[in-house]
Amino acid sequence: MVMRSVLANAIRLLPTAPERYRVAKDQGCWHLGFALVESKRNSLLNQNLAPHAGQLEPRNLPAALRPFSTPRTARSIWELAVTLVPFFAVIVAMLVAVDRGIGAALALSPLAGLLLLRTFIIQHDCGHGAFFARRTGNDWTGRALGVLTFTPFDCWSRSHSLHHANTGNLDARGFGDVDTLTVEEFRALSRMKRLFYRVYRHPVVLLGVGPAYLFLVRHRLPIGLMTAGSKYWVSAIATNIATAMILGCLIFLFGVVTTAMVVIPTLLIAASAGVWLFYIQHQFEEAHWDKRANWSFHDAALRGSSYLDLAQPLRWFTGNIGIHHVHHLVSRIPFYRLPEVLGAFPELREVNRFTVSQTLRPLMLALWDEDQRRLITFREAAAQLSPARARR
Repeated sequence: MVMRSVLANAIRLLPTAPERYRVAKDQGCWHLGFALVESKRNSLLNQNLAPHAGQLEPRNLPAALRPFSTPRTARSIWELAVTLVPFFAVIVAMLVAVDRGIGAALALSPLAGLLLLRTFIIQHDCGHGAFFARRTGNDWTGRALGVLTFTPFDCWSRSHSLHHANTGNLDARGFGDVDTLTVEEFRALSRMKRLFYRVYRHPVVLLGVGPAYLFLVRHRLPIGLMTAGSKYWVSAIATNIATAMILGCLIFLFGVVTTAMVVIPTLLIAASAGVWLFYIQHQFEEAHWDKRANWSFHDAALRGSSYLDLAQPLRWFTGNIGIHHVHHLVSRIPFYRLPEVLGAFPELREVNRFTVSQTLRPLMLALWDEDQRRLITFREAAAQLSPARARR
């Protein structure tokens, strides 16, 4: 009876016949059909009939997911169009309305901000070479979008690739991630540096001051890449000039005040939403961090990245980037194909899954506890220290 129950659960969890056929078709393997998808899924499990998220083998996943990494040019152009056309329409409508004294039009700022966020997600895919088949198409599309997002494409792409290559590596922190200290590192700091780190990790700074600084100030120079080659200086300066030219035209047509009232809230909403997404993607209690000697790219990608399960329309505005564990395993999968992966491998839906309401507590986490292997709050770190002091 037990074996029959287990077998029934296993059959239930496998894709249906139409689903297996659809996935095989998407992979360009019409003639392999059911057998191809079935073998790929079974190779990820530890020889058990009923698949569970904890049984996924991270090292086998990239090969199984790679067929989803083929971009579809027509679909990419469509996604670009349905993002930029509404974005420009909303921005122009706000500018015209505010210029005519209709301040209520600023209520459209969240919509404009979310569309700009989606524009950044497309730029992000271009940085991974995932949006178009050719590198030239990805690079120049990414550079053009960087003018709108205030983000020099080549600089950001380089730092982001370093982030992907070293996620969860305690010996390679500092590029494209949220600064995170271990408990022992924090205790070894001077009182002033501990105060600075506390301020830095405060949610108001992380989601408010930080995004504003990042997109308005830091991105103006190739910080972190100043000695890495002229390419990054050209990227930063060219983006600054192009952005300044667009702002100059808007100021000429609508004035400084109107332009600022429309552009700045739009940018800050997009920036804050983007940083919130990025934070929850790697900053949660059961995240995955190791010293280089024990670090594994595949383990860190799957176990150290979250799945933020968003409802529509947030899933559309965020370009499915909440499916971040899959993205880190195979970064060349276009954002519009990430849901296909969850359809073919439903076990991945249960790995580090969060809903919007569950993203609040992780904002309080600040330190990696190497002994407990989890992120903890400042209060938890202080509580650990109190018993030790009492014993002295």
